[in-house]
Amino acid sequence: MARSWTRLHEHLGTPPGPLTFDMVKQAADANLAESDDLDWKEQLPQPPREGRWNELAKDVAAMANTRGGLLIYGVTDKTTVPVGIDPDEVDPQRYAQWIRNHVQPYLPDLTFTTLTSPDGQLSFLVIDVPASSMAPHHVYGTAAKDKDQQAAVVPYRDRDHTAWMAEHQIERAYRERFTRTQHAQDETDRLLTHALDNSLVDQAEPSAWFVAVARPERPLPRTAPPLAREKAPDLCATARARSQHLTRSRLAMGPLTGLDVVMSNPRPGLRRWVFSTLPLRIGREIYTELHHDGSTVLAVNLSWKALRADDAADPAGNGILVDTDIVGASCRDALALAHELARHLGVDSSVNVTATITTIEPTHLTPVITEYGGSFRSIPDHAHRPRRIQPVTALISPAGEDDHLRASAQETFTDLMHQFGITAHL
Repeated sequence: MARSWTRLHEHLGTPPGPLTFDMVKQAADANLAESDDLDWKEQLPQPPREGRWNELAKDVAAMANTRGGLLIYGVTDKTTVPVGIDPDEVDPQRYAQWIRNHVQPYLPDLTFTTLTSPDGQLSFLVIDVPASSMAPHHVYGTAAKDKDQQAAVVPYRDRDHTAWMAEHQIERAYRERFTRTQHAQDETDRLLTHALDNSLVDQAEPSAWFVAVARPERPLPRTAPPLAREKAPDLCATARARSQHLTRSRLAMGPLTGLDVVMSNPRPGLRRWVFSTLPLRIGREIYTELHHDGSTVLAVNLSWKALRADDAADPAGNGILVDTDIVGASCRDALALAHELARHLGVDSSVNVTATITTIEPTHLTPVITEYGGSFRSIPDHAHRPRRIQPVTALISPAGEDDHLRASAQETFTDLMHQFGITAHL
């Protein structure tokens, strides 16, 4: 997803938002100099030289290894004269293939945007390269003296040109990657612990809970405008509607629907808005947070009315019940909520979602399924009854459409249900 704040925004004094043709034209006319995050290019990307080396892959990797930036085609690099490109020759699929073939590890979140003047006479291609949490990225090509020997280099931007990392720089880049990864995992664990502390402490009776936390790979900084209070209920309602489009089943009402009783009055938290039905002691217990940095939390009681007493011979001996229909609905709602908040706030990176099912004390978790069109609830004889469920992960993009969101929700649901030894579909 294209970033909403770039060097062009800064130079022109424009607020965050999509890059436009006029912004590129104004920056070129003003002779904005190249920098570590801006590279003017006169011609469109060219095929790999002799099938072995690709300049586009090098330029993209260099930006990703530094702090991200823009490659803008159709402007001379020294004099910044807007000469334009032929939009009919732009081929994002081919460019992406070159990058996949020559850059490791894989670079997600690249955007290829063609911007054309209102009269259709001048066009630019803008490749937006976010800073990568997986840096350093290596560029692979063939060694000059041995055409069968693949060589790898690590480019980076040094002011207005591309340089190559020395060994000590590569070593430092790897240490920084591991530090970022550990920090991201620590933050995810902190959010999970926080959600559990808020939802499990005052349970009326032992219950199983679905808990999902979503965190952007690049959370918004503290200086970003906070989420307005009046927008929080609207986002929940939009996410609920999107979630309902992700399934044909109407057997289970999602947790976002259950928040209706508190939707009009979100409570303030630490740089977040909180929706909770826990104090009401009525209906299904649900706890949700929308953070100003783009993170979300969703915790849902899965045991409430999971099984009627007359549906099982010995309900008390079944351990803690898990309503699988609610698990599926919660997977959809959690991903839809993360997607809508990230899109509203202008998050410019993918969002990592971690989901699990847990209890306050380890005990057998027993799945309950719906059969015969919803008329009968039962515990499948062949199901596993695990004491612990391993957390599962998904990756979504704020720019993703329903098909991508549906696939991610299904994958999350499948990974949770397989730990019970059963298969289920949204």
